[in-house]
Amino acid sequence: MTTIAALSISTDEFALAETVQRLPGLEVRVESVVAEGPRRTAPLVWFSNVNREDLEPALDADPTVDEFRQLLGNTADGELFYRLQYSEEVGSVCRCVYEHGGTVLDVRISDGQWTLRLLFPHREELSSAVSDIEDRGVRIDVKRMVEAGQDEELETTAALTDPQQEAIAEAYRQGYYDVPREISLEELANELDISHQALSERLRRANRVLAGEQLDEPGSEMATPD
Repeated sequence: MTTIAALSISTDEFALAETVQRLPGLEVRVESVVAEGPRRTAPLVWFSNVNREDLEPALDADPTVDEFRQLLGNTADGELFYRLQYSEEVGSVCRCVYEHGGTVLDVRISDGQWTLRLLFPHREELSSAVSDIEDRGVRIDVKRMVEAGQDEELETTAALTDPQQEAIAEAYRQGYYDVPREISLEELANELDISHQALSERLRRANRVLAGEQLDEPGSEMATPD
């Protein structure tokens, strides 16, 4: 069944991190994404609370941006409209969405976080896209998820399994979720006496269940045993 999900990614682990750091009042909203062949995409982005003289040097110095071109400037609302070309590292994360049939509905930056609203034909494709993004070393939170025909976010939230609870709790205590991380996945796996792959899968599954609950927002994937 068609699934719409709201995902959150830290700017530090995705795109425009240095631009946002240099311009703390900057607001960013992606209007749409243009395909440039089977493997390249170019987002069309609105920037506000900034002038061109400050924005373009920041974009030029940002390693996540390969190219940029202004399309519109200084609208009645004081916004600037640009076409960007991300670096290959960021582009590979974006391709995880499209290669699994995802469609971008809305993207914006707020409080140092990218929030992406995406549509997938099936929930399994959403899960596969999230897994592929995490395999690239990017942490992603599934904040909300709703299936077509439902007016509210999914109400079914399962408790974590005992191994998932242990992994999440230890990861938190050891600083795995800190920025920067205080412990690597390999080190944490050694602490728990399990394999790197087993811990990665355990945290990934637990994260989908836990994100909504920890944020006091409904909506997460059913817990699955390890």
